[in-house]
Amino acid sequence: MVRGDTIGTDMEERLQKLIARAGITSRRKAEELILAGEVTVNGKVVTTLGAKADPERDHIKVRGKLINPLLRSQEKVYILLYKPKGVLSSLSDPKKRPLVTDFLPRLPARVYPVGRLDFQSEGLILLTNDGDFANLITSAKYEIPKTYHVKVKGIPGEKQLNLLRRGVVIEGKRTAPAKITELRRTDSNAWYEVTIIEGRHHQIRKMFDKIGHSVVKLKRVGIGFLTAKGMKPGTYRHLTPAEVKQFFEYARTPKK
Repeated sequence: MVRGDTIGTDMEERLQKLIARAGITSRRKAEELILAGEVTVNGKVVTTLGAKADPERDHIKVRGKLINPLLRSQEKVYILLYKPKGVLSSLSDPKKRPLVTDFLPRLPARVYPVGRLDFQSEGLILLTNDGDFANLITSAKYEIPKTYHVKVKGIPGEKQLNLLRRGVVIEGKRTAPAKITELRRTDSNAWYEVTIIEGRHHQIRKMFDKIGHSVVKLKRVGIGFLTAKGMKPGTYRHLTPAEVKQFFEYARTPKK
């Protein structure tokens, strides 16, 4: 029986967490499905984000498909892919553009991208069917750093870069402090290494737009301790169990 925040049994979990764990989509997207009335529990539509259910006892459907078998048999898959430029970080596209999943072989489970890397950018992106892992990587509260190499138009002054280091207001919300180091420069452009702990939509591009130096090229070269070393556009590898464990241990470590 679906319940609100008052739990009836220890086996009950939030619906968005169950949907993500089944590999249907990310926890954030699962919340959108719930609010849109796309989720039912024992035949009843549930639109409350705090609702919980017991997958051993309740019949949980997403868009009419029963997810209970997926919860029982799902093998966890964790993949690191170097996304080429001109590829969507999505599972489908009405315009039939290339997708990140086009570069993967047949897998024992359906995986989905963890966060986004925009169409014109290249670099590292994770794909998984583990909703808890995806939430850990994307949630700012766990402070998983993402590192980018960014080429910008013109050469920003140190005062402008310090604004980004401290945080700037984008769409009414201040960004978390960023680490920015110059890599190289020409007469008309400069490359920087930028590390942030957030993953807001087009964040790096909007940050540099804020100081009047638009991004020309953007590459994500690091996610936590994972790097792009030895990887080329379109290549991928599976994470090792030790690497997955290291991310969860990092998330549990208190941050200063």
